[in-house]
Amino acid sequence: MATSIQEKSINTIRLLAADAIQKAKSGHPGMPMGMAPLAYLLYSKIMKHNPKNPKFLNRDRFILSGGHGSMLLYSILHLSGYKITLNDLKNFRQWKSITPGHPEFGLTAGVETTTGPLGQGFTNAVGMAVAQEHLASRFNKKGYKILDHYIYVEAGDGDLMEGLSHEAASFAGHNKLGKLIVFYDDNGISIDGPTTLSYSDNVPKRFESYNWHVQKVNDINDLKSLEKAIKVAQKEKDKPSIIITKTTIGFGSPNKKGTSEIHGAPLGEDELILTKRNLGFPEDKKFVVPKDVYKHFSTLKEKGKKEEDKWNKLFKEYKIKYPSEAKLFKQMMDGKIGNSWKKKLPKFENYGESLATRSASGKVLNAIVSEIPSLFGGSADLTPSNNTELKGYNDFSPVTPDGRYVRYGVREHAMAGLMNGIAIYGGLIPYGGTFMVFSDYLRPSIRLASISKIKPIYVFTHDSIGVGEDGPTHQPIEQIASLRSIPGCIVIRPSDANETSEAWKFAIEHKGSPVALGLTRQNLKIVDRNVLGAAEGVSKGAYILKDSKEKLQTIIMASGSEVDLALKSAEELEKEGINCRVVSFPSWEIFEMQSEEYKESVLPKSVRARIAIEAGVSQGWFKYVGLDGKTITIDEKYGSSAPQNIVFEKYGFTVENIVKVTKSVL
Repeated sequence: MATSIQEKSINTIRLLAADAIQKAKSGHPGMPMGMAPLAYLLYSKIMKHNPKNPKFLNRDRFILSGGHGSMLLYSILHLSGYKITLNDLKNFRQWKSITPGHPEFGLTAGVETTTGPLGQGFTNAVGMAVAQEHLASRFNKKGYKILDHYIYVEAGDGDLMEGLSHEAASFAGHNKLGKLIVFYDDNGISIDGPTTLSYSDNVPKRFESYNWHVQKVNDINDLKSLEKAIKVAQKEKDKPSIIITKTTIGFGSPNKKGTSEIHGAPLGEDELILTKRNLGFPEDKKFVVPKDVYKHFSTLKEKGKKEEDKWNKLFKEYKIKYPSEAKLFKQMMDGKIGNSWKKKLPKFENYGESLATRSASGKVLNAIVSEIPSLFGGSADLTPSNNTELKGYNDFSPVTPDGRYVRYGVREHAMAGLMNGIAIYGGLIPYGGTFMVFSDYLRPSIRLASISKIKPIYVFTHDSIGVGEDGPTHQPIEQIASLRSIPGCIVIRPSDANETSEAWKFAIEHKGSPVALGLTRQNLKIVDRNVLGAAEGVSKGAYILKDSKEKLQTIIMASGSEVDLALKSAEELEKEGINCRVVSFPSWEIFEMQSEEYKESVLPKSVRARIAIEAGVSQGWFKYVGLDGKTITIDEKYGSSAPQNIVFEKYGFTVENIVKVTKSVL
């Protein structure tokens, strides 16, 4: 067997990964074998963590941004005493195992975030660093640092190639996130072959230009140099750190190390035997963990318990000295927001007046922010357009880290990835704004938010051809349908100011998936709720806004700005003796949560003459209009540059056209 306990432990990690991947007949052994020394050093000596309580609040976090190397994480978590058994490692990548191909947040103890799409873990970690910096500035007191830990990240060539990491690294450097320490797995290999085929960035200079602290470790197997670099990085308070670690992909494999062949495929039985022989392990045994390796790691549980006990004692003293702060901190970390904010939700009673839903959204935010201390948001350099600013509150910055408004800059994708990290960290409800058409930039992070069952809130303004003169590049056509297609993502497109208030109420209270608000640039008439259906119907996803007193002949349904058109069209149809129901349909996803009885009460099957109106693609609407119904939508074309009323008219969003189409259906 390998000689020193450190070397034996590191080789155990390498071979657990190789054995699991060989058994699964798929996976990525190269990175775990190369980065094993880092995982060993962090978990056995450097990190503050408690295997018996993976959610210990003041723990250090480790983010495996290269999620394809998941067996590195699963192996070290198993050895450290987390709830991952040897059988779990043997079930790697199998049905309903807790060791899937890429780490998944909420599934496996010790996994801090869902990673795999490259650049995401890196960016989530920046978000976690933001959350810690902000909460620490609000709650830490002299002698009572209740949040004081590091966020460590493994990142590879793929992470650094992705544009997302450029956005996030720029943001982190600007905001001086000194608790963030990234280890760059510099192995010179990607799937295609040597990284020189496509990549020649000067990584040190790149990160220096971002205002990061940069160090190099020439050999990751040199634990003394690696530990020294980590301690230097920990002392750097005003810059995030990157430690460029030179590694050998597939270290230990005699014939495949340092090649792309070992990146994404098992070693093969013959090479695995040679690797075990090379690393001093028995060739005829699989999933070997020497007893002295288990013993070596066994002290971590007690060490972790002491760390948590020490923190619990500190927090107990903190509660005595700062009772109100302690109470608020606990409430925020537990996700409790009370009910007082609901009383602050504005009621817009100037019926008949007009207000853009983006403006109404801004009024709602500023009405409730004082009652929801965990509300924490920003915009991707569109603050005046998104109406997302929290008036009277500082910006989050190195000077005012207690600020609750984030200037994300023109970094839409990083904003969404950071929001995921903030949401996962806990204590804060993140929201972020940009134009609806740019939701495409956020989509990978929105998808991961849904997979992770977390709730960032997206404020997507300028939600249709109502953008007007900016033209097709800025007028979303397919974006709302695209967002609706993400399983779990709740899309709400309110039709007036009061529906906007109710949309925010739903978004704040909702748990378990992201919420996207689609808001208008153009002014919309505030519906008279004394005459028409109450805006609380938003909580049902769709509701009867206006009904016929006579036998129902047709249903006109619409979302957002097109609801007003539906109401006007119904009036014209009723003048001709056609009995109409108007259904405001702000959210398909919320409607689908309702009982079949409720759905039938709104959209009775007996009424087959149905029209759906939405200034976007028709995709999905036929579920609600049926085979006999029709949609007034935008298909097979994009928007156009002209005043919004002209664009709506030219695209058929007029009372005359809706009346004509409805008659044709009847």
